[in-house]
Amino acid sequence: MSSAHGTTLARPARWVAGVGRVGAGTTLLTAVALLPWLSRTDPALTVLRARSADQDPTPAELAAVRAELGLDAGPFAHLTDWLGGLPRGDAGTSWVSGEPVLPQVTAALGVSVTLMLGALLVTVVVAAAVSARTVHLGARRRLRRERTGTGAAILAALPKFLLASLLALVCGVWLGWFPTGGWDGPASMVLPALALGVPSGAMIGGLLDQALPAAFHEPWAQTWRAVGFPPRHTARHALRRALPGVLPQLLPTVVALVGGAVAVERIFNIPGLGRLALDAAIAQDLPPLQTATLSLVLLGTVAGLLVQALRRALLGRALRDGALPALPRPELATGRARHLIAAGCALALLALVLTGLLRDPLHVDTAARLLPPSTAHPLGTDSLGRDLLARLGHGALRTAAVALAVTAVCALTGLLLGLAPRVSSGLTDVVATMPAVLAGLLVTAAVGPSLWGAALAVCLVGWSPYAAQSAALLEQERAGGHIAAARSLGAGRGHLLRRHLLPALSAPLLRNALLRLPTTVLVLASLGFLGLGEQPPTPEWGRLLSENQPYAELAPWTVLAPACALILLSVLAVTAPRGRRRATGTPTG
Repeated sequence: MSSAHGTTLARPARWVAGVGRVGAGTTLLTAVALLPWLSRTDPALTVLRARSADQDPTPAELAAVRAELGLDAGPFAHLTDWLGGLPRGDAGTSWVSGEPVLPQVTAALGVSVTLMLGALLVTVVVAAAVSARTVHLGARRRLRRERTGTGAAILAALPKFLLASLLALVCGVWLGWFPTGGWDGPASMVLPALALGVPSGAMIGGLLDQALPAAFHEPWAQTWRAVGFPPRHTARHALRRALPGVLPQLLPTVVALVGGAVAVERIFNIPGLGRLALDAAIAQDLPPLQTATLSLVLLGTVAGLLVQALRRALLGRALRDGALPALPRPELATGRARHLIAAGCALALLALVLTGLLRDPLHVDTAARLLPPSTAHPLGTDSLGRDLLARLGHGALRTAAVALAVTAVCALTGLLLGLAPRVSSGLTDVVATMPAVLAGLLVTAAVGPSLWGAALAVCLVGWSPYAAQSAALLEQERAGGHIAAARSLGAGRGHLLRRHLLPALSAPLLRNALLRLPTTVLVLASLGFLGLGEQPPTPEWGRLLSENQPYAELAPWTVLAPACALILLSVLAVTAPRGRRRATGTPTG
């Protein structure tokens, strides 16, 4: 009876999700088609400059480009013609190069998907390494203390483009193990896959490491230990129990690398889809940009369906029958190391800010360019001779405040949309693979470049990891026996939401937000580096990383100082005391 009822409810949910995917994809493609007309520059001028770098074209040349491309017909005519050609396998020709678009996008998509699979393999290996200790101790009933999560926070805070530069320098140039550029054979994939997969794996592993103790403290695990089941058997089933709550993070964390690995693709000179989409968006070359966007939408839809099917296969009939046991977090002891680490990070950041505020962050001294750390400049100077300590100190509050505000908005938006999974599931799949750079270009075209425009762009796409997590955990929580018991006792929706569902979602959502805090800083920095966000010479941490990345080999202190500050902020975020936990997932009141 319950299985048939679950199947009946699943059918309209699939229809609603399908409508959401179509609506979100259509909206995104329409917004992309409007990009040249939303911007404050003449599309013909942008295309002509991309073709010939002519900075001062004549009116006759501009008129010829408009007539050639049919710009006077408007964006919707172009969108209709482009959509009409897709069933025939014709995605149009590039406005800049004049070459057919479909072969370019197909080749770039193949490269990006291959790189994504390599990054996924690295992600799984790193996630397994991060959570291995918890799996080992939990399977043997020796899990007594809560993990600090410091290692996962450090790896998750590593800037991907900085890690890519270091890997290319050490493993490519110094040791000569792997190629440092191009795309020629499996060896070309190793370094970029490591640069993309290590931070992603640390994030996934950190979330899994926090979810495993609840699975190991379930009654079945205690019973199996008592009757003598081998630890590997218990570990395998605990992983199967904890993984469904973490799997949805693969979509926005790993699959989004197809369109969001622009910096790494540029460092290693990889002809991927993200690089193609960014170049087309900057040149306002609509046919390849629209085709790349459609490819990302289809990829996100397929990946979202696969992740959802895998989740439900792991949970089995208990999810469909509403007999899924709750996962209350156990009360583990908090060691002194956690408090000491948090205090050390807080004191280091406080000292950095206070000493930096006493210095001038905008003073340029060309005679002191790229000086190493000394008594006069404790953290060295940048390429313009500006004191790095001063720039870090003055940029600390702005960086942390904007990143915290954006993270809070994204988490709250994701929670609200995750509470309505039938409406938001399709939208989440589409948005999860949309590069933040593309959102930044669309927002900048409408409101102009600014810090808050970049923050709005990140908010438009940054909610998808939290929505995916909230929807997955909500589905599992609703399938719990304690929810059915509460309903049988007359509990209404408000009571269930307030006393059961929200408490079960809030703690995992908070841990996810804290792990993603450094990523928010870096995404804002990448938008500023492209001229879409914070403008120079504002001292912002992410911008310092982007500006000094070309000097990483010549003057490594220029990138190590902001990278270490970002790592300190990340470790402080995950180790700071947050009060006594309340076990969730059990009937209350």
